[in-house]
Amino acid sequence: MEYSKEFKAALSAFTGAEKDKLIFRLLRKDKLLSKKLYFELIDPETTDDKRNAMEDHVQEQVLLASKYVGNAKYFLTIIRKISAEITEHVKITTDKFGEATLNLLLINKVLNSNIDFSRQRFDNVYKLYIYIINKVFKSLVLIKKLDEDYWMEIDEYLRETLSKILENHYLQKLCINNGLDFNWFECDKIPENIDQIMKEIKSQGFLR
Repeated sequence: MEYSKEFKAALSAFTGAEKDKLIFRLLRKDKLLSKKLYFELIDPETTDDKRNAMEDHVQEQVLLASKYVGNAKYFLTIIRKISAEITEHVKITTDKFGEATLNLLLINKVLNSNIDFSRQRFDNVYKLYIYIINKVFKSLVLIKKLDEDYWMEIDEYLRETLSKILENHYLQKLCINNGLDFNWFECDKIPENIDQIMKEIKSQGFLR
């Protein structure tokens, strides 16, 4: 939404007390904005601190969720909630590096339950597997936008992700069927147009 000069002028004409009242009213209605401003203005924790705390949180929450692996639908619901918390972290901190690494960490911790997944019917875990493949694709898109200085550290996450996928026969086949090239699990081998590749694959009816 664009604001006219008249509207901006009217806002500028508010007294300090009126502006304070308006700001606090807006913050009460927008919790995310409130958290973002707190982080930017007075939070003693840095982006790295927040990312480290989120890494611990992701690992703890996936471990707790693992007791529900037998109910793949409910398990996926919990994983989606953890993913939403990562998204909130990124919106508050603008942590682009963490956006990639935290999502890969989430995938890797979920795939620690590979043995439990293999005991279930493929139909029961199909949606979870497709969710994981989509997450990998989105992570590759995010990685390609990062500075190359980050690639060495991210490659460690990608190696673990690939290793765990290859341990799961049905997930491995589903990755291939949905156009996920295993050569891309190294930062410098991710195609420049990975975002377009993902869109094209989706347009053909895959990744769903």
